[in-house]
Amino acid sequence: MDGDLQEHNKLPELKLDAKQAQGFLTFFKKLPNDEKAVRIFDRRDYFTAHGENASFIAKTYYHTTTALRQIGNGSDAVSSVSVSKNMFETIVRDLLLERTDHSLELYEGSGSNWRLTKRGTPGNLGSFEDILFANNDMQDSPVIVALLPNFRENGCTVGLGYVDLSKRVLGITEFLDDSHFTNVESCLVSLGCKECLLPTEISKSNDCKPLYDVMSKCGVMVTERKKAEFKSRDVGQDLGRLVKGSNEPVRDLVSSFEFAPMALGVLLSYTELLSDENNYGNYQITQYNLDNYMRLDSAAMRALNVMESKTDANKNFSLFGLMNRTCTAGLGRRLLHLWLKQPLLDVTEINKRLDLVQAFVEDTGFRQVLRQHLKRIADIERLIRIIQKKRAGLLHVVKLYQSSIRVPYIKSAMEGYNGEFASLIKERYMDRLNFWTNDEHLSKFIGLVEVSVDLDQLENGEYMISPGYDSQLSALKDEQESLEQQIHNLHRKTADDLDLALDKGLKLDKGTQFGHVFRITKKEEPKVRKKLAAQFVVLETRKDGVKFTNTKLKKLGDEYQKILEEYKSCQKELVTRVVETAATFSEVFEGLAMLLAELDVLLSFADLAASSPTPYTRPEITPSDTGDIILENSRHPCVEAQDWVNFIPNDCKLVRGESWFQIITGPNMGGKSTFIRQVGVNILMAQVGCFVPCDKASISIRDCIFARVGAGDCQLRGVSTFMQEMLETASILKGATDKSLIIIDELGRGTSTYDGFGLAWAICEHLVEVIKAPTLFATHFHELTALAHENSGQTSGIANYHVSAHIDSLSRKLTMLYKVEPGACDQSFGIHVAEFANFPQSVVSLAREKAAELEDFSPLSIVSDEPEHMVGCKRKKPSEEDDVAIGVPRACQFLKEFSELPLDKMELKEALQEVKRLKNEMLNDAGDCKWLKQFL
Repeated sequence: MDGDLQEHNKLPELKLDAKQAQGFLTFFKKLPNDEKAVRIFDRRDYFTAHGENASFIAKTYYHTTTALRQIGNGSDAVSSVSVSKNMFETIVRDLLLERTDHSLELYEGSGSNWRLTKRGTPGNLGSFEDILFANNDMQDSPVIVALLPNFRENGCTVGLGYVDLSKRVLGITEFLDDSHFTNVESCLVSLGCKECLLPTEISKSNDCKPLYDVMSKCGVMVTERKKAEFKSRDVGQDLGRLVKGSNEPVRDLVSSFEFAPMALGVLLSYTELLSDENNYGNYQITQYNLDNYMRLDSAAMRALNVMESKTDANKNFSLFGLMNRTCTAGLGRRLLHLWLKQPLLDVTEINKRLDLVQAFVEDTGFRQVLRQHLKRIADIERLIRIIQKKRAGLLHVVKLYQSSIRVPYIKSAMEGYNGEFASLIKERYMDRLNFWTNDEHLSKFIGLVEVSVDLDQLENGEYMISPGYDSQLSALKDEQESLEQQIHNLHRKTADDLDLALDKGLKLDKGTQFGHVFRITKKEEPKVRKKLAAQFVVLETRKDGVKFTNTKLKKLGDEYQKILEEYKSCQKELVTRVVETAATFSEVFEGLAMLLAELDVLLSFADLAASSPTPYTRPEITPSDTGDIILENSRHPCVEAQDWVNFIPNDCKLVRGESWFQIITGPNMGGKSTFIRQVGVNILMAQVGCFVPCDKASISIRDCIFARVGAGDCQLRGVSTFMQEMLETASILKGATDKSLIIIDELGRGTSTYDGFGLAWAICEHLVEVIKAPTLFATHFHELTALAHENSGQTSGIANYHVSAHIDSLSRKLTMLYKVEPGACDQSFGIHVAEFANFPQSVVSLAREKAAELEDFSPLSIVSDEPEHMVGCKRKKPSEEDDVAIGVPRACQFLKEFSELPLDKMELKEALQEVKRLKNEMLNDAGDCKWLKQFL
């Protein structure tokens, strides 16, 4: 493996003479400056990069600047780095699939004559797809978005256009947004945006700084274009050429928006869709509606670990990695990516998905048969796109054929299903499969391939047109076989004449520089030397033997070569014709791909639910304005999937008017964060249409999940942890509704205790009284638990919960129980956790002393949530009202007497005696007054 890595990182030699170097530098220095562009030059055997790009590649991929070389002399010298083919492919994958800060340009040529042959960005992979997906499935469909914000008195109106080049879909929408651009962020996440076009002019506006922050949070590359390029003129006409179907609905859709058509206009120009006639009539346009799907921002995606990350220890660390059990080559995976970013809000549609998953869970044989057939399905979407772009060969047509012949087996398996959901499977799949596989669609394509392609040659790895498909090809094939037979007969006759064994002694070589020739070993040559000289022409004598020919062989060989060239030319023409015919089936395969991808994802959900050691259950789904959120014995699917975890399930009961807002306290590492996240994950899974890891679940649809958990990589963007915390919380306060789900973990820790507590209290009250969304609020501010009692007279639905822990009274050892139970936790366990981390005993002891000095802890107990019981909390013990009434006047008297002492005229000893006297008098008066004793 180390050897492979060394070979991968091997630095090719930079071979440029002085003339070549000077010519290249002349061209290179004329290139326009583009900080985001990484320019690579193809020198046939290897690649090179120069200037700043060379330094970037050396540091990023070779991890050393010793890889740099100089070309040119003196002030004209330019840093350069050479790149092997393997390293080039690594750079392409990293820049276009992983990073979001560079575009990639590939130049071909020599000397001072170079031309740009390929250009790609994270949103437009362009002609680099062949390199990116030669040996890998296409994992996601990158989307380019264009935004045009327009600020008005009532807020910011955003015109949005997008294009998915891989699926050939255009989208358009327009909406009002707040100062944090929360709707824009939801759109970027939902669409899976990789690149965003913005007007250059807005970068200087303070109003748009939050927009750039949103791009950074979502990992979107910003490409700035001049405002003049955002124009709606001719957009309707251009779309008329690109979009299939009638032009009138397209014009009506575009004219219904003010700014969105301008965003779409810059997209059409940037992606150059109109320059490729293969795009004409192959795109569809849709109006994107924010209210069709659950909204998820980047903070929620991170908090719930929805998508894979480079830092994941294994695939089960993310929800996508856990749920991705798809079988097809890329189809199912890409759809799952999309579904997780677009959970449904329609109860009926969610239940249809759940019905299908239930059918597959309950009938194991049915599920396994379908999955076995889906494993043979290629990436139909990508294959048909390659065919449409006229970059395909017979290989791509044959792959489509091999997938097509599996479809009747899938149809047959479905016909054999007669379970509870047979009518749904018929409506959802069988009717569509019957349509796509009839004699005018898939059956016709299968017939075309079986007639036109020589399927017998596939075992030899050859993709050829069948000779019987065309009369001219058939005649050429017959002539070719006739010549082959004549050459074989001549070979046999010559072997007899020379008295040599056929093939062993006298060999016939084809395709050499001399055409067809005879060859014998040097050992055999002396035996036939006389005959060779008399009847043959010796062409070459080498270690592998003597090559010779005669007039007959040369004539037959030349004729054979001529026929072979004609045959190849005829094959090429026919392949082009077959590929063009296959392209006419695009609509069939696009519909089939959508159907098979959906089937693949739902079977993946069923496989996950059925194969989990602890079974998943079907959730009961209710509309957002009715029902509660009840999860019995719920688990975090990703955490329980880790080998080292024995997961302890917990109930979550968010009940309107009772426990709609839950304050969760308890020790660090006790499971608070896992608990609140697993509730969010369970709801997201349910709205995607998957079974959930619970014993029983009832879920009221949520239109959005807001999460304030952790600060992520905010420091890298120049934002403090606390500022990031406040920005995310502001998004919640502005964007959440009573139909959302809010998850907040440890709010207010990034500032002083009093400021943090004040903010946390105020935010809680706002969420309870104004927003009224179901909320899980994990905190170490135990004082917040008093909210449940301050609001006990209202129908606020605030309830206290805690994660339980046990402290041994003798050893003081803390044991986490990981159970979430009703009631508040009355103390922090930070010092115990410090002991877990092996702090020095002296530090732990001092911490206990200081904690005891600063706070008067109430007794170690978990106090009931009932209003008549006093809540246990980490604050000064409140005194009775009578104590206050008695104590305050006496304290004021003490302070008045103390202030009247003539301290400036008294000796120190005398002054101390007077103060002691006043204190003793007040102590005698205090009696049983707890407030006064606390004052003293």
